[in-house]
Amino acid sequence: MPAPAQAQERVLGEETIDPGIHLVFEAAPKDDVTPYDQNLAESKTDVHLEVLTTWSENPDVEVPEGVQRGGFVGYLNVYATITNEKTGRTEKVELIPHVTLGDAMHYARNVSLPGNPDDPYAVTVDVQPPAERELAFHESWREAHGQPLFEATRFTYNELDLADVAAATRP
Repeated sequence: MPAPAQAQERVLGEETIDPGIHLVFEAAPKDDVTPYDQNLAESKTDVHLEVLTTWSENPDVEVPEGVQRGGFVGYLNVYATITNEKTGRTEKVELIPHVTLGDAMHYARNVSLPGNPDDPYAVTVDVQPPAERELAFHESWREAHGQPLFEATRFTYNELDLADVAAATRP
């Protein structure tokens, strides 16, 4: 049997939402993540879903005064629903803050796919602003941008082939 291929993250999609938050949705090879009692074991994982949340680095995108372009946007609530498009089975997970070399801070979760890795999948990601008691807003921010931080939003990516990511290992 050949050794599993080593793969990098696969970008599922990129979006920018007001006020200048850049989102990158990725499927990555399974990983060893601690604390173990809060994360699916690498041996039970098919893919590691990630969302990179940063203030846009694109100079054509307006970002709030004082934020660091490319800096992590924290306190978000991120949920993913993985749907097996062949069987209709689903798996829903909350993506939680992670830190790693390379991507640094991001939201992610080890996931067991609801079916065969060769099946086609849809991934729907719900990105919600911090809850009322999770982030305080100064008057200057409220006057310039209002609150909440942004409106809850949903992105869906269909007909995804995740087999090569599921078969891959990290270097």
